[in-house]
Amino acid sequence: MTISSIRVDPASAEPPYEQVRAQIAGLITSGRLLPGDRLPTVRALAADLGLAANTVARTYKELEASGLVETRRRAGTTVAMGEHTADVAVAALATKFAAAAHEAGLDEAAAVDLVRTALRGVRS
Repeated sequence: MTISSIRVDPASAEPPYEQVRAQIAGLITSGRLLPGDRLPTVRALAADLGLAANTVARTYKELEASGLVETRRRAGTTVAMGEHTADVAVAALATKFAAAAHEAGLDEAAAVDLVRTALRGVRS
């Protein structure tokens, strides 16, 4: 599920802004959206979902209040780097590393050695 897969059920008792907020929050906490990932503009997401811009603006405001996203002029709205996303982001990077190590033909011991060496380099 990505931003493009967000859906709003008009028959739901849950308000549209909350439906969108919950889906974006889920994408962030599951690691499908990582810190620094840019969200669509309010107008673009509103047009994609067939919602009023104010509805999406409220969604983003709620996400920002919970610390999941940050909005800056010119940079737009991005996924925030916070305690709630740090573990998820590192786990996603670890999964990508593991896949790359496997594709390169490295065994587990060699991959772990690379990580240990990298960690020592960061600590120095």
